[in-house]
Amino acid sequence: MTLKVMVADDQHVVRTAFAAVIDAAPDMSVVAEAGDGAAAVRLAAEHRPDVVVMDVRMPELDGIAATRILTGRPDAPRVLVLTTFDLDTYVFGALQAGASGFLLKDVHAPDLLQAVRTVAAGDSILAPSATRRLISHYAAGPHPARPGPAALDALTARERHVLTLVAAGLNNAEISTDLDITVGTVKSHVNALLRKLGLRDRVQATILAYDLGLARANPPGPHD
Repeated sequence: MTLKVMVADDQHVVRTAFAAVIDAAPDMSVVAEAGDGAAAVRLAAEHRPDVVVMDVRMPELDGIAATRILTGRPDAPRVLVLTTFDLDTYVFGALQAGASGFLLKDVHAPDLLQAVRTVAAGDSILAPSATRRLISHYAAGPHPARPGPAALDALTARERHVLTLVAAGLNNAEISTDLDITVGTVKSHVNALLRKLGLRDRVQATILAYDLGLARANPPGPHD
């Protein structure tokens, strides 16, 4: 099955470079390129991509607003944000708008392709620097209104622990090692906590963990 991908970036050189990398993958096809957010919204409706690789700062309609529109549609595409994170203060807004992942624009080609596959499969991905910066964002404040701790009452103690590790940026294999349990068990815990909290993916779980003050730059180990 070939993944249909759209690339949205206002810089022509960057957009065509990413499109060339993606289109060269045997399991992917670039079905459209957009130079701004408004074009991304229009072209996504026309070409129905599985994944949109989205820049954040673009003319006409920025990537955050475009992401919110796209993810609010029935059969919404997955959105993978690629941007220069250190210069971009809007990434957290993009994730809140429904983006499934975030990577820096200096990502290596194999990592970009794997990220597209990851979000297309229904999972999510965050660059380690994104996790650190999001934690710093909450440490610096000001904070939005946080939901009450009752949101976590449905979770078991182990599911809460897994949530903190997900929020710290660990993948399933790393959580498996950290907790000395199988990857399959980790997946079961992640799926259970997403279902109980009414969340779509790990990105939303990460954001909720920040909202509740659970995110930790140094996650607890199995013997803590």
